[in-house]
Amino acid sequence: MLSQLGHVMVGVADSMMVGRLGAEPLAAASLANSIFFMVMMFGTGVSMAITPLAAVADGEGKPIRISRIFNHGFAINGFTGLFLFVLIVLAAPLLRYMEQPEPVVNLAIPYLGIITLSLIPVMFFQTFKQLAEGLSQTKQAMLITVFCNVVNIFLNWVLIYGNLGFPPMGLNGAGWATLISRVLMGLMIWYYVWTSKHLKRYNIRFDFRRLHFPMFSKMLKIGVPTGFQYVFEVGAFSTAAIMMGWLGANALAAHQIAINLASISYMMATGLSAAAMVRVGNQFGKNDVKTLREAGFTVFGMVVVLMAIFAVLFMALRNYLPFLYIDEVNVVEVTAGLLVIAGLFQLSDGVQAVGLGALRGMADVTIPTLITLIAYWVIALPLGYMLAFHWGLREQGVWYGLLIGLTITGGLLLYRFHSISRKMLKNKEEALPVG
Repeated sequence: MLSQLGHVMVGVADSMMVGRLGAEPLAAASLANSIFFMVMMFGTGVSMAITPLAAVADGEGKPIRISRIFNHGFAINGFTGLFLFVLIVLAAPLLRYMEQPEPVVNLAIPYLGIITLSLIPVMFFQTFKQLAEGLSQTKQAMLITVFCNVVNIFLNWVLIYGNLGFPPMGLNGAGWATLISRVLMGLMIWYYVWTSKHLKRYNIRFDFRRLHFPMFSKMLKIGVPTGFQYVFEVGAFSTAAIMMGWLGANALAAHQIAINLASISYMMATGLSAAAMVRVGNQFGKNDVKTLREAGFTVFGMVVVLMAIFAVLFMALRNYLPFLYIDEVNVVEVTAGLLVIAGLFQLSDGVQAVGLGALRGMADVTIPTLITLIAYWVIALPLGYMLAFHWGLREQGVWYGLLIGLTITGGLLLYRFHSISRKMLKNKEEALPVG
């Protein structure tokens, strides 16, 4: 959970420190991060193909296969990082045609270019992190992430405000701090995996000669749909940010604060999702369906408790949390209303995140991807647009649409995990010899 949280805490720290510069820089950070975070989560989803396959191979006791999984994952993630970097660089000028406030766009484009470069070290980091997590080695990535977040905060202080003799760089300073901290993350996780005694028996070394199309195909069939699962959800929130820009800089800044806070709980839920994926995948490899169901439903229960706590915090502290970012009263008032809705969708958000992870552990990705596509893009966004711009609910209307999409997704994914695992258990029981 803490390792997953580290990815988003970079953006949280940036937003809190950039917010001291005013509503326009904060709105620019919102616009740029809405694009970047969607693309980064696609890359993260692609990299997650490593984890369930490594967990299954570990459950089956096949260390040589784990080495092959790493080799192919490294190649896929390297290409994905470069492709996504080029894609955003080429697409960044399109922000000028999205009817956003011009001062916000002028600040957002150079900042987006800087943080986009960090996609390459992020994908490098993800390759080693997902392998280690598939083998139940989670603590090291967490420690590295926490340390590099501290580095990011320090560099923000130096570069945004111009401390220790550096010139003040404003929003771009936050971008450079993010890039440097993520390069450091990649180098540290590489050093751990390369020198780990526990991982030595898997002979983890990259070798171009050991690449084969069937393994690429197997990993991409899990990784690409997983990436699109994240795109459909995170992309819905990114599109919501663009809608907020149509309502003005204050609405966009409020959205950034609320989504920043909601992303903390969401990324912690994706940490539990990764735990579900590893445990379910491990038991799937052992063909122990009873324990598989126990593991899955245990994590569902854990995420409900976690997200209920966040729901209470968001609602109770809705008038105070925005002041961590900005002291402009108009922005704070809008944010407080959005945090009430964020509190309402916490349980749904947690359940859908764990549902995707548990199903991914059983290599079930196609139907969950269709569920997320329909719930967010066919239902949530059009409904949010109507509520905001035609039925007078403005900022809150956009978020009510997201609430409905998350609720539909969570319910359907929980039901799918239950029905598939119950069918597996029934088939196994019927296959047992009588007497």
